[in-house]
Amino acid sequence: MATETKQDTDGDIKMADGNDTNTHQVSHDVKKGNLLEIDATRDITSAEHNLGFWTAVKQYPTAIFWALFFCISVIMAGFDAQLITSFYALPAFQRRFGYEYEGEYIIPAEWQTALGMGNPIGQILGALASGWPLERFGRKKTLAVCCVWSSIFVFVQFFSTSIGMLCAGEMLGGLAYGFYVVIGPVYASEVCPLALRGVLTASVNLAFVIGQFIAQGCAAGLESRLDEWAYRGPFAVQWLWPIILLAGLPFAPESPYWLVRQQRKEDAKKSLMKLSSAKHRPDIDSVLLMIEETDLLEKELEATTTYLDCFRGVNLKRTEISVMVYLIQVIGGNPLIGYANYFFEQAGLKSADAFNMGVGNTALGFVGTCLSWPLMSYLGRRTIYNSGMALMTTLLFIIAFLDFGRSNTAVVWTQASLMDVWTFVYQMTVGPICFVIISEISATRLRGKTVAIATAVQAGASIIFTVAIPYMLNADQANWRGKAGFLFGPVSFFCLVWCWFRIPESRGRTFEELDILFERKVPSRKFSTHNLLDTDANETA
Repeated sequence: MATETKQDTDGDIKMADGNDTNTHQVSHDVKKGNLLEIDATRDITSAEHNLGFWTAVKQYPTAIFWALFFCISVIMAGFDAQLITSFYALPAFQRRFGYEYEGEYIIPAEWQTALGMGNPIGQILGALASGWPLERFGRKKTLAVCCVWSSIFVFVQFFSTSIGMLCAGEMLGGLAYGFYVVIGPVYASEVCPLALRGVLTASVNLAFVIGQFIAQGCAAGLESRLDEWAYRGPFAVQWLWPIILLAGLPFAPESPYWLVRQQRKEDAKKSLMKLSSAKHRPDIDSVLLMIEETDLLEKELEATTTYLDCFRGVNLKRTEISVMVYLIQVIGGNPLIGYANYFFEQAGLKSADAFNMGVGNTALGFVGTCLSWPLMSYLGRRTIYNSGMALMTTLLFIIAFLDFGRSNTAVVWTQASLMDVWTFVYQMTVGPICFVIISEISATRLRGKTVAIATAVQAGASIIFTVAIPYMLNADQANWRGKAGFLFGPVSFFCLVWCWFRIPESRGRTFEELDILFERKVPSRKFSTHNLLDTDANETA
């Protein structure tokens, strides 16, 4: 049994026999895995485990509000990504920026590719650039600057007179989206207790779906218009989100984890006070101590917080998991959701029917994400994610094989309906659980950078499919239609195999416990059953 330790209120570590030692003296033991329990947080950790969902709601109502408030920024990212691709099936947009082909107007594949690049390229550059300002200036100030940036480039999109100008507006405006998809899950994971962490981080996916749903609704509502307001109107809606955020940010509490890392303990305490209920307030000093202990442990395990540290030691596995669960969103078939309207139209549905199916597609996504919340109360992250991957893989193969009978109208509607079912399964499992996993698996000191790396890799893959999908689906190109399932299906299957071996169960574990589990190199499939009191455990991943 390793020598037990505890921490006094000044932050110095004491050995069980009462002799003081500083953190540098014990760092060697920490890195060896011997000092992987801190008795000072044992009771706090137990209290976290015993805290029920509804009790947590009573204790942290403002934390819930502010976590959801920060997710408004993610609505912008989902809105823009869905809006521009839905325009490819919008008659007014086709006539203004497309060309006539066999009696119909279409947007050339190369321009579809260029327009679709704005969001993913912006996410790559913005995500990688977000690490430094998030750590230097905090979550609030960084988000405020991004809101101003977005507002400026919505003007470029709104007043575009050519497809090239519109493309430039998408590219430059997209830089902020990389920040948004990092800030949302990072902030949500840092302001809520264990009992609320899954639901609030999953809300990031709900924000994406809400953005997609609003974009689909705007496009469907204006589908019959043939003037420029059919596409300018939806662009103007994008000014709404920055206004709401900029009005509320001055009152938002900063992340207590970030404040502790900035040596601003009193400000962190004030932030926790704002995040909790005055009537049902938890022991703030204990919560603050657990945050400090988690930060202390991670300091001992990794001395610095650079991007390179995300690929060192046990953080390499944590980064791998975060990157892969986010990457699977793209390579597992999600790009078809973005092209849902166009996919339905190419499958043989009329324009109005395609837009109606598109609205239904995002509505099912909304319901699916909401259903993921109760699922997380009964099932683990690993179970939900793997089950979703298995169902999605099966559906993709069925959609692909149905395409051989597309001359039958009933088959076309079945194919389109199965695409909606696929979206429902995705948004109930892989979509929201992805954000829960990346928010929980990454180390707190490296969370912003880990999420940024995962976002950049995911956006990089999105660029590849942004180039490929127009050529796969366009009638004047490959014209694959539902046969795209033959590409995504096998990829999804291999991703399922990876998920089985590599995704750990993080449900019911505090950030400190997860640090210990990774440091002990516990195999991913044993995270849920590993006994943390067994300090002699020395399993290899």
